[in-house]
Amino acid sequence: MFIVREIFHLKFGQFRPVKALLEEMIQKGMSPKTTFNRILSDFTGQSYRIIMELGFDTLADYEQELGNELAKPEFQDWYKKFITHVDRGEREILKVIF
Repeated sequence: MFIVREIFHLKFGQFRPVKALLEEMIQKGMSPKTTFNRILSDFTGQSYRIIMELGFDTLADYEQELGNELAKPEFQDWYKKFITHVDRGEREILKVIF
């Protein structure tokens, strides 16, 4: 199993609008199809962070999901709104060994 962490450092004061956008994404069924997922918030460090943890059985499953759900026009429209609140982002891909 692999865990993909999408880490978004938010602009100051942007947590509430981002939380609303994430709720919209979930309600409209636009969240990636994964083995598991969760959305975390972190209020420490240089700025606020939103961390999306997504579980995939294989890296091929992750790549396929990127090409499917995330490429849809409705997700792309949502993402354009989302990134206006983001200062920067990073991705971690972790392999579960135990």
